[in-house]
Amino acid sequence: MTPPRLNRRLSLERPVRTPDGAGGFAPGWQPVGTVWAEIRPRSGREAAGAPGALSLQACRIVMPAAPVGSPRRPAPDHRFREGPRVFVVLAVTEMDPGGRYLICEAREEVIA
Repeated sequence: MTPPRLNRRLSLERPVRTPDGAGGFAPGWQPVGTVWAEIRPRSGREAAGAPGALSLQACRIVMPAAPVGSPRRPAPDHRFREGPRVFVVLAVTEMDPGGRYLICEAREEVIA
């Protein structure tokens, strides 16, 4: 197995709900930490979205492993951020039998 090229610094964020002052909650994001990762592009497509057309780019993000239950281990409701770019995590699994790396199937959504 060729080791991944961990050359991208990504911020891992988890969803949070904060009171909106009117009895409801507003969705938000809380940074969990920073990871070095490799982003491998996959297929892309265009879809209709509320604000207009969306460009959906599937990608595979490879990062160092974190144990199950660790706050530094991504989950399907988390996301990665690299500056203005946002990658929504869809699934997480171990890359190798030794559990040294994780593969995060993700989707980058860009409003066109």
